[in-house]
Amino acid sequence: MKLEIKKIGNSTGIILPKELLARINLVQGDSVYVTETPDGGLKLAAREPEFEQGMEIARKAMRKYKNALRELAK
Repeated sequence: MKLEIKKIGNSTGIILPKELLARINLVQGDSVYVTETPDGGLKLAAREPEFEQGMEIARKAMRKYKNALRELAK
């Protein structure tokens, strides 16, 4: 999808079409995170990359200790 950089008041921005916002589950007022990729591109994410890394570590721990967590929840 090609987007155009436009002047918005005294700022510059990119307008995201409502179809794209619906697909990536974002609404006006949400935050997005931009990360530069090694090949010089940009990655736009709805969640903070460091948070996602932490969540993946937590998911692995929950799978590993599933039985112990189940017992603790009783």
